[in-house]
Amino acid sequence: MPGEFSLYGVFIPSLLVWMLAAFAITSGARAVLTRLGFYKLVWHRSLFNLALYAIVLGGVVAVVPWFQS
Repeated sequence: MPGEFSLYGVFIPSLLVWMLAAFAITSGARAVLTRLGFYKLVWHRSLFNLALYAIVLGGVVAVVPWFQS
């Protein structure tokens, strides 16, 4: 597993790519949760969003090695 990706000669850490993917997934999930009215049940929206991001990032990091083999 490479530690970085080369984008036109500029090396980008793989964690940055995973973080951007997790942010995109989390943004979509937040939009869906807002439409469903789920945030009425949440005590602290910002903490929930941070926890959701951490869980999605952990999932992305765990799943990525499966696609690289």
